[in-house]
Amino acid sequence: MKKNTIGVIGLAARARGIAIGTNQVLEAIRGKKAKLVLIACDVSDNTRKNLTDKANFYSAKIQETDITAEELGRAVGHSNTAAIAFTDINFVKAYEKSLLS
Repeated sequence: MKKNTIGVIGLAARARGIAIGTNQVLEAIRGKKAKLVLIACDVSDNTRKNLTDKANFYSAKIQETDITAEELGRAVGHSNTAAIAFTDINFVKAYEKSLLS
């Protein structure tokens, strides 16, 4: 399961269908472009609260994953990445489908 989900995240990153990192994710949420926000399992409480509060205020879907910040960063070609936001609904569908397999 984890390999498939990381593959979908990597594909979305190469297609520029995601916002990467806390600042870009917050901008995507504020601009109502974020379709689904994924938070790494090992982010700080402050970052988690900041992202969750902003997503709830702007009615963005948010999900905490079992993926670490290191694994998430590796999937998108960066160092540790606390969060990503899918900005394309088709990648959200692919991600949700990968969770089922």
